Amino acid sequence: MADSLKTRVGRIIAGSVHALVDHLENHAPLAVMEQSLREADTVIGEVRHELGRTSANRHLAQQQHAHLNGQHATLAEQIDQALAADRDDLARAAVARQLDIEAQIPVLETTLADLARQESELTGYVAALLAKQREMADALEAFRQSRATATQAPATPPGGANAVQQRIDAVTGAFDRLYARQTGLAGTDRSHTLDQAAKLKELDELVRDHKIAERMARLKTGQA
Repeated sequence: MADSLKTRVGRIIAGSVHALVDHLENHAPLAVMEQSLREADTVIGEVRHELGRTSANRHLAQQQHAHLNGQHATLAEQIDQALAADRDDLARAAVARQLDIEAQIPVLETTLADLARQESELTGYVAALLAKQREMADALEAFRQSRATATQAPATPPGGANAVQQRIDAVTGAFDRLYARQTGLAGTDRSHTLDQAAKLKELDELVRDHKIAERMARLKTGQA
């Protein structure tokens, strides 16, 4: 995978709630978040394309490897037949071809190992990017809901210290909802959005525990 694509993958996966909090101070935080989500989707498509290309190359290399091994075995039989017929010239030509094949096979095996490593790496990138995309989508939805809640809040009387304090509380509430959704840590705001986030987090943990139990069961069966 090209270094530029790998860098973009790393940047998306390494993105944290701190970057989103920084965006909250921008004039258009929603637009920034939506653009980040679109970029993640674009990179996922590019990595999947690279994964498909790598898988195809590995398949072709496997076919070539099998072909060369089969040809080597066939030549061995032909050499025996040529020697039995006192045709050293034919046997010599077959041996020369065998030597060529034996020189190619180690290189091909190295290529196969490298392609398998790349395929595994790209598969891991796709899984990590999809998980990050879901996380970003959840954070974006939480931010939208927090903005909708703030919009529906009663109007603050203009002027005075109380008005300023209420505006600060509204912004803090939006921050807490986004922070809780992104990190799983409780903020100061205990809204319905945070309750949903807690239930979804519990559901994720339940699914993960089930997957771990299935993996352990398969491992134990294989050892039996």
